[in-house]
Amino acid sequence: MTDEELLVEFALTRLDNPGLDLEEIAALVVRRAGPEQMLEFASRNLATRGELRGALFPSAVEHVLRVVLTLRGPAD
Repeated sequence: MTDEELLVEFALTRLDNPGLDLEEIAALVVRRAGPEQMLEFASRNLATRGELRGALFPSAVEHVLRVVLTLRGPAD
């Protein structure tokens, strides 16, 4: 999944769940993506952080948040 596709998935999930905070939405995106995509997200996050090991689900959620916050740009 590209970063742009991830951003679209995040936006759609946020529309479906307007009362959730960003981390909760990211967790939903990771759960919906499935185990293979979760592993990919976690490995990308750990590579970005320069780490070899980490908890799978929290690392995947952190990756989603990192992409969303990076692609959305600076706050106005």
